[in-house]
Amino acid sequence: MSAFTTLQKRVFPAYFRLQSILLLLTAATHPPSGPLSLVRSPGDLIPLAIGGAFAALNLIVYGPRTQEMMVERIHQETRDGRKYNDPECSEEMKARNKAFSRAHAMSIHINLLAIGSTIWYGFRLASRFQVVVER
Repeated sequence: MSAFTTLQKRVFPAYFRLQSILLLLTAATHPPSGPLSLVRSPGDLIPLAIGGAFAALNLIVYGPRTQEMMVERIHQETRDGRKYNDPECSEEMKARNKAFSRAHAMSIHINLLAIGSTIWYGFRLASRFQVVVER
């Protein structure tokens, strides 16, 4: 297993957990009175709920699936005696590459949507700031 693969196996699960925890913390600290005021403000609840759903998908489904496909691909490399990107790889490796690419692409896109919904919430929160300039 390459150093990069080892790094990915350790970093991304932690990233997805942290992303989920921070979304929960953001919801818990919604001004002025936490989750109660969030429930009363569906315009703020929607982006956080969307972000939470996407973060949960990555944490529970696509993160582990991508990691599993990555490990299966490494085992297939050992069985075939060829790297995953060898032009003459086996049909099994081609199938594993396709499954990995699909899971990885879903994880990337879901992560971007989670980040986008968090930014959407940030803009909604920032729009309530009142800037007073004294002269």
